[in-house]
Amino acid sequence: MTPLKAPHPCLGSLLLLLPWLCPASGFFPNIWSLVAAPSSITHQDLTEEAALNVTLQLFLERPPPGRNPLRLEDFQGRTLLADDLFAAYFGFGTPTRRFRAALGEVARANAAQDFLSVTRNDPELHFDAEQLIGSQARLVGSLREALSAARALEYTLARQLLGAMLHALQDFYSHSNWVELGKQQPHPDLLWPGRKLKNLAQAGDPMCSDCEELSCPGNLLGSIFLTSGYFGAEPPKPPGKCSHGGHFDQSSRDIPRGGINKDSTSPAFSPHHDLHPQAAQLALQASIQALNLLRGRLGDTGFSRLLQISPASGLSFVLDTTGSMGEEINAAKIQARRIIDQRRGGPMEPTHYILVPFHDPGFGPVLKTSDPDAFWKHLNEIHALGGGDEPEMCLSALELALLHTPQFSDIFVFTDASPKDAHLTNRVEALSQKQHCKVTFLVTEDPSRRVRREVLSPKRFEPYQSIAMASGGEVIFTKDQYIQNVASVVGESVVDMVTLALVPPVLNPKGSLMFHVDKMLHGVIIHLHGEISTFRISDPTGISQDIDQDWGPLGHIQCFGQFWTVNLNDPPQVGAWVIEITAQGTPGVKVKGLHTLLLVEVMGLVSGIPNMNHSHIILRGSPGGQELDSVALKPTGAPEQGLFTALLDPNVLHTQRPFFLELIGQDDKGSSLQRVASQPCTVVPVLLELSGPSGPLSPGHQAVLSLQISSFSGPWDLIITASVNPSFPLTSNLSRVHLGQNESAWGQFWLQVPGSATLDSLVTLTVTAEAESNNSSPPAHAVLQLLVQAFPPQEPLDDPGPSSRPSHNMARPDLHTSTLGPQRSGAGGTMGAGPWWGPVRGLLLVLGIAAC
Repeated sequence: MTPLKAPHPCLGSLLLLLPWLCPASGFFPNIWSLVAAPSSITHQDLTEEAALNVTLQLFLERPPPGRNPLRLEDFQGRTLLADDLFAAYFGFGTPTRRFRAALGEVARANAAQDFLSVTRNDPELHFDAEQLIGSQARLVGSLREALSAARALEYTLARQLLGAMLHALQDFYSHSNWVELGKQQPHPDLLWPGRKLKNLAQAGDPMCSDCEELSCPGNLLGSIFLTSGYFGAEPPKPPGKCSHGGHFDQSSRDIPRGGINKDSTSPAFSPHHDLHPQAAQLALQASIQALNLLRGRLGDTGFSRLLQISPASGLSFVLDTTGSMGEEINAAKIQARRIIDQRRGGPMEPTHYILVPFHDPGFGPVLKTSDPDAFWKHLNEIHALGGGDEPEMCLSALELALLHTPQFSDIFVFTDASPKDAHLTNRVEALSQKQHCKVTFLVTEDPSRRVRREVLSPKRFEPYQSIAMASGGEVIFTKDQYIQNVASVVGESVVDMVTLALVPPVLNPKGSLMFHVDKMLHGVIIHLHGEISTFRISDPTGISQDIDQDWGPLGHIQCFGQFWTVNLNDPPQVGAWVIEITAQGTPGVKVKGLHTLLLVEVMGLVSGIPNMNHSHIILRGSPGGQELDSVALKPTGAPEQGLFTALLDPNVLHTQRPFFLELIGQDDKGSSLQRVASQPCTVVPVLLELSGPSGPLSPGHQAVLSLQISSFSGPWDLIITASVNPSFPLTSNLSRVHLGQNESAWGQFWLQVPGSATLDSLVTLTVTAEAESNNSSPPAHAVLQLLVQAFPPQEPLDDPGPSSRPSHNMARPDLHTSTLGPQRSGAGGTMGAGPWWGPVRGLLLVLGIAAC
């Protein structure tokens, strides 16, 4: 049975995170921190709200073509929600999956500064220990690197760098005495390398008095100098200096005791907790300034791609070009042309087009462009080459596509051969889940078309099945004469659709299954494939339609060999539907529909839709579908944000089997609502933390990378392997390690960047930890992407002077809603006619420098 799908890519990771606090936090990192101080404003809050404010500003300044312009007064006094913004700008029901994913990436990279061992205790990354000059240099360096990565079209890396930069920027207002000095605007010099910080406390200046209490509102000595608190034992706190303070700060026990941090509303963690709202307000304004700076440098199109402010996704083709693939190549061309013609210039036009050819023994190169005409020209020039014997380098090409494809995109593999590189299966699975990319294989397996040099295993296509299941895709077997019709799933998948839960999830050769249709669905499509002899579909009222009724009372049935599509009439009857099937083997069944009100994540709700009840989550084992656990969802935080948490049975967290998360609830009329996460979850017993150097890679230099391996069970005897793309010289001091339960190990990699390395090119390091014995536990993977840049960095960030662009801060009522003064922008923000989300013409691999 095909695995069950739903648009909740962050559901699994959310529910598997346990609430814990890092002892070196700035503002508390994320929602889990609210266990300690429920009313605190976290780094996640600040990051997401700043991005929503700047997105609203972009929408206000760039009216949507053919729609009424947005009005500022419609959003004032309200909590900004991504779905509300997209509904107002693009239209009701527009998917926000990619935008939410981008915000999540930035927010997680922000929070990671407090978790990663190489960053959490570095005072320059948190504006601690009066390291203000060094902190500013690191801050500006991160901003410069984020800008360079975005201009090189490496948006995932850019979002990670952006999150790290925003963390340090936000920490300044919590860890320094800027607020206590009576400042009511963000620091004017932090983001500009040409400006020096003034009135800094010097080594001998006493700044704090002793405080024995948890709350220390008056412990600053009234100096006009700017200072920040010391944390822990390194570097040691000099006499008279301030501590960070709080339960985890060892330095706060040394005279002068106490501290000055404003991280939370709890006196147990923040001695200046009463100033937390003011610090958060300034941190939010500063974050908006930083995002506006990036918008000015990148222009609206570049900035929208950085934060994925578009309902569209990328489209990737991985194409077998051997001599027997003529029909498949033509089918790919037809589907690409159809998508280009139907979506050109609209909000659903793919943001990127990626093409990776392969054969034996080669694969690549990768073509990546946002210009549909350039993509079409290149694709149209591809023709079937020589060869024809199995197998082929399919997974190597797929891995290359995953490394260059934006998150939450669809990847389609056209082939008629099994993979020669099946050893990459686990790595490709992990990468597809990291990228949240759905991989669909269209296989025209025909023994008569290939030269057989040896007897091939009947299980040779299992790697495709495994990757499809892990990524939320499908493997569809068909024949040449049907490939053009079967390839229509390419066009369907470009539309954002949800997949409905099937009961039971695995069907016997002769049996029935059920799925629920709710009033939020339309355009429902049923896919069936396999050796099916008969099937019958029945709606909740008892009306049915058989396999041989092309046009019937329920919809339109089409058959292409062993692949059927059923397009149900709109609107479909609400309630329980039944499919009865007779087949040989296990047929594949998938039911998909367009959603209008359903949000991408369980934690989101559209405002104005009352009484939506998301009651609980069912964990179902894969592939059998048996129920492992059922947990109630608990609302957390502001009701309009629709955040939910759930506690899992510890026994579930120790399972080594993959499982799906199924959301259960009711709509506002009491009808059943069911969705299943798009990808299975796996509790990995070993976690890899891979950290890069403090600066970018530079040609002719060696970079030192750090690896931490943490084991949550055990004992384990692990084999550590690494690969780098492109194949730069790489050495390591760690190849094997023995770990018991709750033990960790550390290692290093030395990456030599050749002097001939191309500037602004991406380097990807993949590290794998695999149990040495035959163990059922899956391998653990870590992927790190770095950008090659000149040393020292040459991207200018000079202050361009004030501009007329205002920034509207309407994030939360408790952040004192206000309108900021003029923000800094550059000429790069000026756009010509046409929609800002539209593609930039020309290959994206040809880079230009925007005006500063």
